[in-house]
Amino acid sequence: MSGERHWAQVVEPDAAGARLDRWLAGRLTELSRVRVQGLIAEGRVRVDGHAVKAAHRLQAGERVEAVIPPPPSDGLLPEDMPLRIVHEDEHVLVVDKPPGMVTHPGAGRIEGTLAAAALAHVPSMGAVGSPRRPGIVHRLDKGTSGLIVLAKTQAAYDGLTTQLARRTVSRRYLALAQGAPRRAEGMIDAPIGRDPRSRVRMAVVPAGRGKRAVTRYRVLERFGTGAGALTLIECRLETGRTHQIRVHLASLGHPLLGDATYRGRRGTPSDDAALATLVDALGGVALHAAGLAFTHPVTGAAMAFTCPLPDRIEQILSHLRNRGR
Repeated sequence: MSGERHWAQVVEPDAAGARLDRWLAGRLTELSRVRVQGLIAEGRVRVDGHAVKAAHRLQAGERVEAVIPPPPSDGLLPEDMPLRIVHEDEHVLVVDKPPGMVTHPGAGRIEGTLAAAALAHVPSMGAVGSPRRPGIVHRLDKGTSGLIVLAKTQAAYDGLTTQLARRTVSRRYLALAQGAPRRAEGMIDAPIGRDPRSRVRMAVVPAGRGKRAVTRYRVLERFGTGAGALTLIECRLETGRTHQIRVHLASLGHPLLGDATYRGRRGTPSDDAALATLVDALGGVALHAAGLAFTHPVTGAAMAFTCPLPDRIEQILSHLRNRGR
């Protein structure tokens, strides 16, 4: 079969007595143990040339061979696109995603995704997670730029998804919001669900009708007053709901600059033509994933990354600061 990968290794002396499936899963780390057991059951794994069961106890010096098929036909096709790699090791890949790139295929968008670009960079990622979202453990909106971590192996995928579920992954965002929040800092604890009036929007909904969503925010810098005021805000996610920061800030009356979906009655201040031009050139919303920290899912090491604001947002800040002089 085209695309098959052939793998072989001799059993080490200190691995004598180990179960075949456990030993193999520990070496083919891009595959889950369930997937390894499936390969054994299909006869794609042989020990000294013989098909054996998953519970086979290995002996030192035995040669284990495996034929690993490509991802199923309903899987994602790789696309050779440049990636802004911030960190890469055997198990994880941290990328600075540009605005305009969708994280994974979804309704209306199946090409040009981060997942497809990552799959071209790491073909073995096709067996990690789900076929349509290989390696993807969390996402960034299309219009959001910044840091996102992908799993290169099943062990990393399992570890990172567990950390996300336990809310031990730290995610820090910088956002330019419209208006002037009264409080310098606070916590928004409001459930988010699908907006009943629009299939493409999310909304703060009554308790019991959505999923709990918690965003902590802190005002970093204020620009102007009145209707044309803008505010640079740091947000930290405790949960990861679709459009969470955008929906939460909009619910306070402070939609993000450049966010046509949640701007409500607000729009780009009309008295500043230069600002309007910069906002038109944003290529998304004024939201950037600037910080990401987690425990390495395999080594246990503390991992922390920062990503400076991109020019698309920095130019707006520079304009606002100069305007205030």
